[in-house]
Amino acid sequence: MSIMGIVFSNLNDGNVSELTEVRTMGSVPFCGRYRLIDFALSSMVNSGISKVGVITKTNYQSLMDHLGSGKDWDLARKNGGLFLLPPFGNKASDRLYGSRLEALKGALHFIARSTEEHVVMSDSDCIYNMDLKEVVDYHEEKMSDITMVYRKKETSYMESKHIVSMELNENNRVVDISINPYKEGNFNQYIKVIVMKRQLLQQLVSEAISHGKTELERDVIIPALNILSVYGYEYSGYYGRVESLDSFYSANMDMLEKENRNSIFNIANSSIHTKVKDSPPTMYGDNAHIENSVIADGCVIDGEVINSIVFRGARIAKGAVVKNCIVMQDNIIGSNASLNAIITDKNVVVRDKIVLSGSENHPFFIRKGKIV
Repeated sequence: MSIMGIVFSNLNDGNVSELTEVRTMGSVPFCGRYRLIDFALSSMVNSGISKVGVITKTNYQSLMDHLGSGKDWDLARKNGGLFLLPPFGNKASDRLYGSRLEALKGALHFIARSTEEHVVMSDSDCIYNMDLKEVVDYHEEKMSDITMVYRKKETSYMESKHIVSMELNENNRVVDISINPYKEGNFNQYIKVIVMKRQLLQQLVSEAISHGKTELERDVIIPALNILSVYGYEYSGYYGRVESLDSFYSANMDMLEKENRNSIFNIANSSIHTKVKDSPPTMYGDNAHIENSVIADGCVIDGEVINSIVFRGARIAKGAVVKNCIVMQDNIIGSNASLNAIITDKNVVVRDKIVLSGSENHPFFIRKGKIV
């Protein structure tokens, strides 16, 4: 069975404009040393997918720097490998896309030239570690035209405004789809991972674009529920989605819980791959005190770090207290500074004796390169 992957790197940039001002959604840092795109890419590679197209739109220099040739994901290959698909890559790409369907229009040439039988597509704003080979096997077993991955989740009214919910029959066939249902309850939430035959995808995208349609779920899949066989596949592992600054903070804080970390990072033969950097081990000073935190390599810590995520190369001086924070790469936290519920982007400097506090429900954000 031959499978190719497609990852959308830019679709939801507007949801976290604070973090995507200088990067794409796919290259947003996560949990000390990773980028968000690592989770979709690693799940694909670990599932035997050796050809992946990454669809980009704007502001993707940091993504290119991170992915390089794809060698860190074993995607630097003569046959297959990693393909960056920028906008205007062919004559059909006449404008910047605004939806998943329009993004696929720009990638039609790549899809048409491929020979793989199946396509697995994923957004890059998701944190998961999934065996996609099992999803494709399920897709084949059901003789499905389209298989949509979902999770069961109790959802509040406010959360329901940002989800796609699927109603399934007793055989797990999708009989109805609601986009932003605006009600609370236990939903089968579509998690933006989908499988279909490559030729079917090519046909559906071509026909939809020629009729002026723009949304894959709303304009293509929902009208076809009585024509095509569309099935749901339940994913029960950890799943996080970055749809706001608050959810980015929550997803990072989730990684402080052992059960969640194990569900992502400690699955046999299913590592999360990322760009390798040769950094020295973190050095802890005589005054360092660490509690329930994730600390990357290359740091120098002589203060207190409690319930926090600290990225590579950060320096936390003597007397500083960092609590419930996300401290990104190459930050400097001065002596006797106090931070609580703060997200600092890369290269931030917090001077000595500065006191900053957000709340765990609404963390305070400091932009890249700022001096406070």
